[in-house]
Amino acid sequence: MASVTYIDDSHAEVIDPPKNEEMLDVTELVGEHIQHSPKPNVTSYGNVRELLECPVCLSAMYPPIHQCSNGHTLCSGCKPRVHNRCPTCRHELGNIRCLALEKVAASLELPCKYQNFGCLGIYPYYCKLKHESQCQYRPYTCPYAGSECTVAGDIPYLVNHLKDDHKVDMHNGSTFNHRYVKSNAHEVENATWMLTVFSCFGQYFCLHFEAFQLGMAPVYIAFLRFMGDDAEAKNYSYSLEVGGSGRKMTWQGVPRSIRDSHRKVRDSYDGLIIQRNMALFFSGGDRKELKLRVTGRIWKEQ
Repeated sequence: MASVTYIDDSHAEVIDPPKNEEMLDVTELVGEHIQHSPKPNVTSYGNVRELLECPVCLSAMYPPIHQCSNGHTLCSGCKPRVHNRCPTCRHELGNIRCLALEKVAASLELPCKYQNFGCLGIYPYYCKLKHESQCQYRPYTCPYAGSECTVAGDIPYLVNHLKDDHKVDMHNGSTFNHRYVKSNAHEVENATWMLTVFSCFGQYFCLHFEAFQLGMAPVYIAFLRFMGDDAEAKNYSYSLEVGGSGRKMTWQGVPRSIRDSHRKVRDSYDGLIIQRNMALFFSGGDRKELKLRVTGRIWKEQ
């Protein structure tokens, strides 16, 4: 499949299907959210988008949908923001609920918004948002840790983005031998070294190395992330080793999916953690300059 990039500007809240005696119970209309081939008589999302789009936040509306006495609608999240005044005609909103529109929405079946990424599922309107929050085809965010990069896309697109825009180190093979240097390690409390991307077993892996505060103690951490979903990441393992002066530390673990941010992985301490004093001991010399060599390998579990 060709590479596709996607930037999601939707901020709608993921909700469960509504359960109200005045409304259709959509959970009776659909069982599990199972993907199936598109139906020829499915209502086009483009034809109903304007009808179900909140005029204030421009997101899709979900129950309770409010309306003014003239029939103009808006979502429940925006009602407090407009101070109970209709944003279209400025009439007072009151507490009128548009049950007709809610029932129209409940009758709709729409394609997943990640259709261009390969998802062929068709979902009831009230189930669609929840599916999209978990869809296996949803785009990945850029795994680069040196800045808050907002780029998102599929894996081939992100690999090219990392290489061309972030100038990361790209390596082929499942073993590595990296050296991390800092001239004055005592001045480093929070730092991120250049990301390294490995290509092996037909997959891509990101090696992270950074300094941060663990409580009051300055530490370094190295960990690996898998460029794919968590279920696939569990098919692989990796080991890391650091040492010097006749001593060494080793770590073995499972790479985390890039669905988890690098900060989430780091803050869960899921990697090789080295106290700064130990790192300087491994560096040798006067123990002021960091010269840390990290080796490791990646393998596929049988």
